[in-house]
Amino acid sequence: MIGAEAVVEARKWLGTPYLHQASVRGAGCDCLGLIRGVWRGLYGAEPEVPPPYSADWAEPAREEALWAAALRHLWPLAADVPISGGQVLLFRMRSDGVAKHLGIAAGAAAFLHAYGGHGVVESPLSAPWRRRVVARFEFPKRGL
Repeated sequence: MIGAEAVVEARKWLGTPYLHQASVRGAGCDCLGLIRGVWRGLYGAEPEVPPPYSADWAEPAREEALWAAALRHLWPLAADVPISGGQVLLFRMRSDGVAKHLGIAAGAAAFLHAYGGHGVVESPLSAPWRRRVVARFEFPKRGL
């Protein structure tokens, strides 16, 4: 199952230091870089290379660029589908900000993400984190 494989792949990245715009296991990545790396581990080449972006990317223009990219390559899930391992979680860190943090559910109670000052970690999917989830996606099945 692709979700379980995504969790295994993401856990290979645990301990990778946080490095803005990077996507190299063991050397550095940000939250998007983790998703990109898991994609490469599951499918090979990435479907697109993201343009350079700043830490406040998409904020000035108020564009949901990360959400739009997820919709191009991942399968959106309805809000009533339970959280399960391998789902890509999109977070809005401020209620008035754009969604710009990603993680991969390790199950219903934890997720993996690259977090500034911490690197790639597995964190509890606590109430404060759950409140910030604005969309969830599945990696596509192979061969589609």
